[in-house]
Amino acid sequence: MKPLIVHSSDPVTLLGGGAALTTDVHEALSIAPRCVAADGGAELARRAGVTPEAVIGDFDSVSPRTLDLTPVARQIRIAEQDSTDFDKALRHIVAPVVVGVGFTGARMDHQLAALHVLAAYAERPCVLLGAIEVLFLCPPRIRLDTRASDVVSLFPMAAVAGTSEGLRWPIAGLAFDPMSRVGTSNVATGPLTLTMDGPAMLVMLPRVHLASVTRALGSAPQDARWTARAG
Repeated sequence: MKPLIVHSSDPVTLLGGGAALTTDVHEALSIAPRCVAADGGAELARRAGVTPEAVIGDFDSVSPRTLDLTPVARQIRIAEQDSTDFDKALRHIVAPVVVGVGFTGARMDHQLAALHVLAAYAERPCVLLGAIEVLFLCPPRIRLDTRASDVVSLFPMAAVAGTSEGLRWPIAGLAFDPMSRVGTSNVATGPLTLTMDGPAMLVMLPRVHLASVTRALGSAPQDARWTARAG
């Protein structure tokens, strides 16, 4: 088994090379205080005045200038081209929860690949910070302090079913599937509880819930977390 690159008892902020502001970095670090960069995310860290504990990737998106500012011992090169830098980084981080900044916006193919990674590594809770939303893979169960009228969007990456309390349109009894039924633009009626029967449902909430979602994912007991996929 390959050694883990980052092992933390605190939440970790993971920076990517997508669309993000330096204020996004500092907001994430106020919640997840340890910082790791995925390849070009080191450029975002430099702009934000942050030195990441590690830079992970194939280093095709980070400048020599930025690498020169990063201690060699913190440069973790993974040369294979079969995975994205987000994939390379997330699978080498073990933490209660990861907050991803710079993995939305910009190129659509990169965004879609990031969503794939959330589902592929369901055992590693991660919330992505976007311009107006936060996005995460729903665990087996979660309670969120949403407010009445908050937009709650559910998007299945595979066939999945679940239950809800606190949605205008409850989801119990529905068979979600990306080819036949999705759940975008639902609305919270107050605090929200979701359960899912498999690691395949993405949840999108207003950005204001970043801190509460991060706490909920990071403090979940073991029976409210997914296990690693076989193989």
